[in-house]
Amino acid sequence: MAGTDEEAVAADEALYVLTAVLLTPAKFPSVLGDDYPEACAALALAPRADGYGLVLGQDGEGARWTVVIDDVSLVAVAIASWDCGMEYDLSPDERTVVAALPGWPLAVAVAAPNVPSPHDPGPEVADQAPLTPPDTSTWGPAQRRLGADEIALQWAIWREQISDDHFPAPAAGPSDASEEAAEGAEEAPKGHLGIRRVLAEAWAYVDTPPPLGRVRSSFAPGDARTLRADGPGWSLVARTDDIAFVLLDEEPGEVLPVGRGPELPGLLEALDKMAVRPL
Repeated sequence: MAGTDEEAVAADEALYVLTAVLLTPAKFPSVLGDDYPEACAALALAPRADGYGLVLGQDGEGARWTVVIDDVSLVAVAIASWDCGMEYDLSPDERTVVAALPGWPLAVAVAAPNVPSPHDPGPEVADQAPLTPPDTSTWGPAQRRLGADEIALQWAIWREQISDDHFPAPAAGPSDASEEAAEGAEEAPKGHLGIRRVLAEAWAYVDTPPPLGRVRSSFAPGDARTLRADGPGWSLVARTDDIAFVLLDEEPGEVLPVGRGPELPGLLEALDKMAVRPL
């Protein structure tokens, strides 16, 4: 998290910066959407190839503002510094400001000192409805994606809870995935229809690339990669050298493990080759 230093992020306005996040094809707040274009659409932004940096803070009256800048590197350096416990004054040049949007698209747990409590700016200063975080109070797409985020961050904790006895039937391969998911899953007593559907749709991504950001690859220990794939009603998190976990909209709060079997390694390898990676 950032500190609460006052930063000038627009020509005549000062913002108490509370935090910042990246909105790029390889790294975006997944709570906002299953892919990068969908996350951009939540902020009414065009899906710029290089992405954006989002600076969240309060003005001198305490109002919430999200400042969108095109200097992605600046925000990335700031986030990396804060993650290491270092101070970093995030002061974007006004020429990099794309938009100043009222409200916050994400929940922020801190507030600036010595200003009124966080509140949305009034219509006299905002020409659009304020941004609000997605509703995560009940199970649905936003909470499902947040759950997948947590598994990716806490992989070791989730992995140690799973033994080989937990695994359902082996994953379907690319040649028969769609057929089995749609027609044959009910004939496999150990199969899980939802998992088989997810794997079939993931295999389809290999042949027909989905919207940018639906499949992302990030660092993992050793020579492995952490894979994240999302689709209509589902999220998948995996390590390229290990198993996968699936979350489904239709199964609230359930985390479904998928064993490697003979086919999952091939799927993960294929997804990793097509995945978007951080620069």
